Amino acid sequence: EHHRTPMMRSLLFVRAGARVSARGLHSRNVDHLPALDATKLQIQKTDSPRPVPSKEGLPFGKVFADHMLECDWDSTNGWHAPSIRPYGNLSLSPAAMVLHYAIECFEGMKAYKDANGTIRLFRPDCNMERMNNSMARLYLPSFDGEQMIECIKGLVKLDEQWIPEGDGFSMYLRPTAIATDPFLGLQVVNTAKVYVFTSPVGPYYESGFKPIKLYADDKNVRAWPGGVGASKVGGNYGPTISPQMHAAEKDCAQVLWLFPEGDDHYVTEVGAMNVFFVIDTPAGETELITAPLERGDILPGVTRRSLLELARAKGDMIVSERQLGMKEIVQASKEGRLKEAFGAGTAAVVAPIKAIHFKGQDIEMPSGEDIGPVAQGFWNQLTDIQYGRVEHPWSVVVE
Repeated sequence: EHHRTPMMRSLLFVRAGARVSARGLHSRNVDHLPALDATKLQIQKTDSPRPVPSKEGLPFGKVFADHMLECDWDSTNGWHAPSIRPYGNLSLSPAAMVLHYAIECFEGMKAYKDANGTIRLFRPDCNMERMNNSMARLYLPSFDGEQMIECIKGLVKLDEQWIPEGDGFSMYLRPTAIATDPFLGLQVVNTAKVYVFTSPVGPYYESGFKPIKLYADDKNVRAWPGGVGASKVGGNYGPTISPQMHAAEKDCAQVLWLFPEGDDHYVTEVGAMNVFFVIDTPAGETELITAPLERGDILPGVTRRSLLELARAKGDMIVSERQLGMKEIVQASKEGRLKEAFGAGTAAVVAPIKAIHFKGQDIEMPSGEDIGPVAQGFWNQLTDIQYGRVEHPWSVVVE
């Protein structure tokens, strides 16, 4: 024991208290500690409520509601009683592990008001499932998803006046988990915090859809097989800013992330969204294609999952989760079989693509400056569910 470094001792501790997941990752076993319990939720209302801004011209992610949810955890006492308190800064040690080793993950989800003023969440169970998976990748403690959803409902109800009404308007929710240990060393986390704050947002497209041009980046890689691309960790996002600025210099709105393999480059994601292509097969059938999850480099988006399930239920086209190389895209474009492409994510729902710049050439979509019919259909289906115009189990009423 005396010759082992702190890191070696930490790793021995990891093995002693771990479970092995399907991907071979060790997820933390905390079943012997107190679990998160929504019935213990404590609420401290603000003494200084702020005026709710007009919904017109709301900037994305810059306006925050009056309250936030906090759930603390430590390796001795498990999950503490969750609390809702006035929105405000966090108090962290400068040595907090999150600041040095990026032990952090987050989620993006929304609350909506339907035509009757009823609050709805969209598939929150999927967000909680993915957040627990991200936390397992960082060896952070897991939590009961249903209990966390109940806590989030409490927060949303308390600040319901901050949810703007109308099609395209919503309240963006940002659950976040961080390691708070004040320790300059890489070790198993002993103290952690999950917090949720909210932000009223307007339509992603203020005046109709604006299809974007992409820069297909064959130099920078967003994520790798066996890496953390399938987890929503902050470290996946910061390094994409520099390539994004390069794309902007090429008059492109977003980066189309590629993965090199052999003499081809395979499509993975676009910006911070999943990406879909609609291509007619040589036999004349329509195929919806998005990158597969098996390699672990693609984020399992909730919108991605929803579009795939809707498409398979409708059954009017081939639905494929498979590798799609730039060679195939270029060939399909030359033969007139490339029909549409669009991003998919919580913020935009669907983001139509008008062109892809790849190796000095522009690959243009037939839909041009308009949204294509497949993307439009998905937009209509999803927003009808999100705003309660169609009753669906994915839309969870906050009572």
